[in-house]
Amino acid sequence: MQKTGLGAAALITALAGSPLYAADQPGKGVSVQPVQSTISEETFQTLLVNRALEKLGYDVQPIREVDYNVAYMSIASGDATFTAVNWDPLQADMYKAAGGDAKFYRDGVYVGGAAQGYLIDKKTA
Repeated sequence: MQKTGLGAAALITALAGSPLYAADQPGKGVSVQPVQSTISEETFQTLLVNRALEKLGYDVQPIREVDYNVAYMSIASGDATFTAVNWDPLQADMYKAAGGDAKFYRDGVYVGGAAQGYLIDKKTA
């Protein structure tokens, strides 16, 4: 899989439809697999990130709904690329058990103070 960085600023810029980034397709030819829990309220975050990735040229596969533990292990093993829902500190033990910082890249939050961010596999970051 191609190595790319996905920061919160890049995602926001892509969503804003900036002509500068609209012409740039760093994800062209790269397939990504999002995972999320079955909690419907978390779908919005995943769809937001999916849309940004699509604007960057990524081939975003259909969302797989899985338990949180499965999401962490799937990302760590390479069976999935990212989850847009990473509750920290609530899921800190799951994060560590699946490989922690050695396996994952996480940066930024959607809403400060909500203990949430997104998480992608370290190979893709």
